Amino acid sequence: MSEKTKAQILKEELMMKERKGAADYKQEDLAKADEFCVEYKKFLDFSRTEREAVVYSVELAKQYGFTEYDNTKTYKAGDKVYIVNRDKAVGFAVIGKNGTKNGVKLAIAHVDSPRIDLKPNPLYEDNNLALFKTHYYGGIKKYQWTTIPLSLHGTVVKLDGTKVDIRLGDDESEPCFCITDLLPHLDREQATKTMNKAFTGEDLNILVGSRPYSDDDDKGLVALNVMSILNEKYGITEDDFLSSELSFVPCYKTRDIGFDRSLIGGYGHDDRCCAYPALMAALNTEMPESTVITYLTDKEETGSDGNTGMQSDFLRYFIYDLAKADGEEGYHVLSKSKCLSADVNAAFDPTFSSAYEPKNASFLNEGVVISKYTGHGGKYDTSDASAEYMAEIRAMLENGGIKWQIGELGKVDIGGGGTIAKYVANMNVDVVDLGVAVLCMHAPFEIISKADIYMAYKAFYALFN
Repeated sequence: MSEKTKAQILKEELMMKERKGAADYKQEDLAKADEFCVEYKKFLDFSRTEREAVVYSVELAKQYGFTEYDNTKTYKAGDKVYIVNRDKAVGFAVIGKNGTKNGVKLAIAHVDSPRIDLKPNPLYEDNNLALFKTHYYGGIKKYQWTTIPLSLHGTVVKLDGTKVDIRLGDDESEPCFCITDLLPHLDREQATKTMNKAFTGEDLNILVGSRPYSDDDDKGLVALNVMSILNEKYGITEDDFLSSELSFVPCYKTRDIGFDRSLIGGYGHDDRCCAYPALMAALNTEMPESTVITYLTDKEETGSDGNTGMQSDFLRYFIYDLAKADGEEGYHVLSKSKCLSADVNAAFDPTFSSAYEPKNASFLNEGVVISKYTGHGGKYDTSDASAEYMAEIRAMLENGGIKWQIGELGKVDIGGGGTIAKYVANMNVDVVDLGVAVLCMHAPFEIISKADIYMAYKAFYALFN
């Protein structure tokens, strides 16, 4: 073999390495990734809403020795606790040897995903068909949600305070639901419209029934029949929709993608493909130096507002309680804390390459993605991680043998998006987005790499340990 030239040697020392995709992974890591994703797919199939994600996460945490947090108790190093906020957000903490004295290590993610919510008064009948009126949740391309099987998930609270959980349509033995669309033979007018006008929010009506309660001459008997079925099955009346949180989500199962089964397709990868590895990193942490917290929050897809969103003070107050138990001031603890905001980025799609700037895009099978900033346009609505913290995270990933990449969400002035990093940054915490690259983001069926989600787990675990 000929010796390397001076230019080749210098190139290896100074220039970035070329992308190799899955070829750059060790076979050992690929095998571990496949094993890790078996349980992840179970999590994704169960966690169709943020409430269900919280239930699944808490039950799993209990198996790892976590108990419900009580601020009147004294905890020692290695103790594991969880704290739930209104059944829609949850934190998992492992008490460190130094407690909160040197700050806490945070991994934050959101467990809500784009979906179709019911309006407060949803049920109506039109030409002997019963339908539900809806209000979509989060950023969706509306046409993608038509003519696909949907299931109903959520909670109804009756006047006496009784809570009724509903989960209908996931099992093949159960009925599913659908948003109808116009046939090609009749859509000439529709086809001339732009995509955002061809289908409006008021067109997203769910077909829920077609048979009347009886053969009387009264009107509204198809809707009555639907309500009768719901009453018999769940004990609710139409008025109870007024105090409900009901959503329609895709009812198909999470599946392996490709002849090589290297990818996973499913609903809700954004952001549960980051929430699950962040959760498992906390669950597998035994005796950290500093207290570690994985926090899974709600409402990111609609701006993180509300008392279960990241703009709530719930996480801040939890950290304050932990700090108080250590004799520390909460704001001092926050100022010394470190955070990975576990959120996804858009994977480069060769079919739509014009939307990306390839040198700064993220790619499937290139490892976990660091997004130094998100936002849009001139870096509006974002947290921009400092050079110092970027160097710290780079070193952590390199030293941990973790495959990683850096990426922006599309071209400047074309792309952009928000994450919850900025709300942690507002607490005076060092934070940067780190997560998984996703194809078809916000679609009813998103795609990720098994290898990449495993690298996300390794990254969160490295932060904690």
